[in-house]
Amino acid sequence: MILLLVGYGNLGSAMLSAWIDRALSEGDELIVVEPNDELREKASRCVATVYKSVQEIPEGVSPDLIVFSVKPEIVRNLLPSYLRFVQGGLFLSLAAGISIETFEEILGKEAAVVRCMVNTPASIGEGMMVFCANDNVSEEAEQLVSHLLAANGKVARLETEELMDAVTAVSGSGPAYVFHFIECLIAAGVKAGMCHELSTTLVLQTVYGAASLAAARQVGPEELRQRVTSPDGTTAAALAVLMAESGLQELVSEAVLAAKQRSIELA
Repeated sequence: MILLLVGYGNLGSAMLSAWIDRALSEGDELIVVEPNDELREKASRCVATVYKSVQEIPEGVSPDLIVFSVKPEIVRNLLPSYLRFVQGGLFLSLAAGISIETFEEILGKEAAVVRCMVNTPASIGEGMMVFCANDNVSEEAEQLVSHLLAANGKVARLETEELMDAVTAVSGSGPAYVFHFIECLIAAGVKAGMCHELSTTLVLQTVYGAASLAAARQVGPEELRQRVTSPDGTTAAALAVLMAESGLQELVSEAVLAAKQRSIELA
């Protein structure tokens, strides 16, 4: 397989590194297109063939998989240069908010396109990758995509692209919500009398442990919460604030809906 990665920023480099370590075979050929000199130099340390632009790729080279890991706002300008790879090539887009229809509009209705929403924990192999594909993508090609993405964490497939805006709002943007909660809990610990270092240690391990326990799925999060909450105890006092009518649930719902609406606007 010849894999062409377009963009070697934080996401692209993290994804490719995991693929090299855990998903690709020895005979697979890797190509990176990256206009930034510093990033291109970085890419050359792990990939043999690196180009500044797609125009530098020799005419006889036909990538089997073309992965777009670039800023959403430049996708439309880049795509026309990759028309030569439509025949026999599978396009995998990691660009948030860019629809499959956009790829088909520029590359043609015969293009095989997979759209994937990746979140930042993918950089440490703990990401959530959610993808959907158009009708031109074969079952074998979908299996290839799933195999690659699994090197970066968990993978889910959508039957319809309509859900992608909601996915973006929950798992794509979700890590930022968690990071902000961590910030708030650390600050609250400091306000309660702890030093910043101690509060940070307590909060990080608590969040990590709680997420790990919930991910074990022995019981649901609601029951886990109830197990921690003794009647009239300290946790109950805190939850009375968080679970008030205008509390955390309402704020999170508003946040997710705002993110979903913005995803629709970007598309």
